[in-house]
Amino acid sequence: MLAPLAGFTSYIDCKMAGNKKRSSPDFEPGYLNLHRSGELKRRGEQLWAMMENCELCPRMCGVNKLKGEKGFCDANSTLEISAFHPHYGEEKPLVGKGGSGTIFLTNCSLRCVFCINWEISQGGEGSERTIDEFAQMMLSLQKRGCHNINFVTPTHYSPHILLAVDRAASWGLKVPLVYNTCGWERVEILKILDGIVDIYLPDFKYADGKMAARYSSGAFEYPELTKKALLEMHRQVGVAKPAEDGLMYRGLMIRHLVMPNDVSGTKEVVDWIAANLPKNTYLNIMSQYRPMYKASDYPKISRPITREEYTTAVNHARKAGLTNLDIQGYYW
Repeated sequence: MLAPLAGFTSYIDCKMAGNKKRSSPDFEPGYLNLHRSGELKRRGEQLWAMMENCELCPRMCGVNKLKGEKGFCDANSTLEISAFHPHYGEEKPLVGKGGSGTIFLTNCSLRCVFCINWEISQGGEGSERTIDEFAQMMLSLQKRGCHNINFVTPTHYSPHILLAVDRAASWGLKVPLVYNTCGWERVEILKILDGIVDIYLPDFKYADGKMAARYSSGAFEYPELTKKALLEMHRQVGVAKPAEDGLMYRGLMIRHLVMPNDVSGTKEVVDWIAANLPKNTYLNIMSQYRPMYKASDYPKISRPITREEYTTAVNHARKAGLTNLDIQGYYW
């Protein structure tokens, strides 16, 4: 997942007429009730069992991670984490004053050739951690004043996340959970997360499967599966609207990275969102593309985007009737 770069100006489009901010003084994340009933742990164990013939991500490579075999994501059942800290470069409603409590999980099932965090997602940068250590990270971030716990690249570690959240909840965790994903998700797994995740933060990277296959390691079905995933995420958490304190506590926040030469198919992505989700669905139109990792080997994505490419994307989103836009590159 590509987080907004620090220093980029962001704002929520002023066309949010009729969308009143929600008050949240009594907000309690759903995972707490599931923890109290034992359901959270049960679901974590359900996902854990799936690693015997792994089907956690759409690759469904079927390896036995419990016996140490590594899947397409290059992970087995051993949890690896690169870093955890308050992050101030995420969307403003996630950052507030205390930052988003971001935990960068090692490895990735999508493996994009232009990944900005490739050292972590594909280079294996990270250290082995236990479930208890994972839970303690969450509590540490909460104690430091972070407004949420933000799991970056969570898909292949969803069992570990649920079991660690269950442990952390017993120790006092009470902030919202952010599922910061590339959008490449199985609906069957998302349904297990229902009531646990408070904020879904998915990418919608491509409208064209051929582009997804070329730049994301053969993921031809990316557009089809991501559309299904977005519909399920919306069903679970609804439209994302900041509360009276300006913070986000619940909802779907979609990210779309504008890429050079329309590789990402921005107009088609926007049109699908406008036709299939509420017009006030939160959409962050991201301007930060840079040719990182192996991007220089691919002529169409070997340069940054232009002012015209970004402006065209924003104008089309407005014409499509989307009213809850987070627009980057405002200095343009």
